[in-house]
Amino acid sequence: MLSDEEKKEMLEDGLSITRRNDFRYANEKIKSDISFDEYLKFLNDIQKVFPVKEANLKITETKFNKL
Repeated sequence: MLSDEEKKEMLEDGLSITRRNDFRYANEKIKSDISFDEYLKFLNDIQKVFPVKEANLKITETKFNKL
């Protein structure tokens, strides 16, 4: 979840014409200069930065389970 401060910053970025143009420029630059293989490598590298958490396999014991 985003904090209130992060939400405020995102809204300010969205309203800023300069910031909007920066994002558009970056988007066009990526589309024209990167191959599909390089894009897949980029996604793989991002996954290392934001690792996927393991599933919690711990059994939760309950007293009221009717199954």
